[in-house]
Amino acid sequence: MTSSRYRRLLGPFSALLWHRTLVWELSKRDVLGRYRGASFGLLWALISPFLVLAVYTFAFGFVMKNKWPQVEGGETHFSIILFVALIVHGLFAECLTRAPGLVVSQPNFVKKVIFPLQILPWPMLLSALFHAFMNLLVFMLLRLCMEGTIAWTIILFPLVILPLAMLSLGIAWGLAALGVYLRDIGQITGVLSTALLFMSSAMIPLTSVPEAYRIWFRLNPLTFIIDQAREVCLWQHMPDWQGLGIYAVIGLGVMYAGYAWFASTQRGFADVL
Repeated sequence: MTSSRYRRLLGPFSALLWHRTLVWELSKRDVLGRYRGASFGLLWALISPFLVLAVYTFAFGFVMKNKWPQVEGGETHFSIILFVALIVHGLFAECLTRAPGLVVSQPNFVKKVIFPLQILPWPMLLSALFHAFMNLLVFMLLRLCMEGTIAWTIILFPLVILPLAMLSLGIAWGLAALGVYLRDIGQITGVLSTALLFMSSAMIPLTSVPEAYRIWFRLNPLTFIIDQAREVCLWQHMPDWQGLGIYAVIGLGVMYAGYAWFASTQRGFADVL
């Protein structure tokens, strides 16, 4: 089988395999560049989650009160339950909000340099995964300090997050291409990211949502992953393997579709930019 056929078969993975060194360097630049010039440097990757968690815990845990039976029963703290959801949402939100500007923000790569544009979503995803696992370390430390325990099933968290990562990557390719032709899409994704957070099981359990609106929460791609992340990070249960398998198949399909859309529209990028 020729090299070109291999690339078509591997689809989105070929961008990573054939340019892995470049992807790695761009990923490091993305992470380090975010904190360049800051006094605390990479420590902000640990500090920021605490600050965000404090705001949401105060707003939803104290002011608006929460409706989690595990909190009312004294099994755990609301901040711990919320933190797991914020880790999941943070990964997806970073990909969703940054994707429309991936190509637009790099006009030199499109016009003046022979550059494999299809790799651009990979460094973004790897950067988002880095911050997600830094947040997971903060979560483990916080739970150990507050409750003196860490669920051993937390080692399954990467398997839980993998289907969402594939879905995020596919959406990123689609939005990166769409963002070249429709600049307004970048304004929509920020609002959509916030809506996905509040219309998921991040803040309240599904049992507390009125039956008439529950379907919209279930259709939210974050809800299932948030619930499964809590199963392994908090309740020390096995995840729903069948559900994760179905989610992974859908994520893989979106991944290939997004990559195909990006490849089919890539030729017109230079003309638009």
